[in-house]
Amino acid sequence: QVQLVESGGGLVQAGGSLRLSCAASGSTFRVNAIGWYRQAPGKQRELVAAISNNGVTNYVDSVKGRFTISRDNVKNTVYLQMHSLKPEDTAVYYCNGWPIAITHWGQGTQVTVSS
Repeated sequence: QVQLVESGGGLVQAGGSLRLSCAASGSTFRVNAIGWYRQAPGKQRELVAAISNNGVTNYVDSVKGRFTISRDNVKNTVYLQMHSLKPEDTAVYYCNGWPIAITHWGQGTQVTVSS
């Protein structure tokens, strides 16, 4: 079974940047589309960006032009580069399969953007 571990979150001022990493174990990772999701306090978890096994990407409208998802199938890692961060980007960020979860949801990584 694939295991996914998120890292790279932190506290940043509005307009700043962060890069999140999703490290996977398990040989099936390369065939899976992976998504980055986020959940803000009091809100449902939402998809932020996703990448197919061959690199096709899609983004939620609110992050288009600011976030970039990429993957390194040699390192079994998916990245989310975030620029021009806004306070409304504050959330716990998770990675998992897309459109269907491929493993249990981990602890995620907290991103806090101060105004």
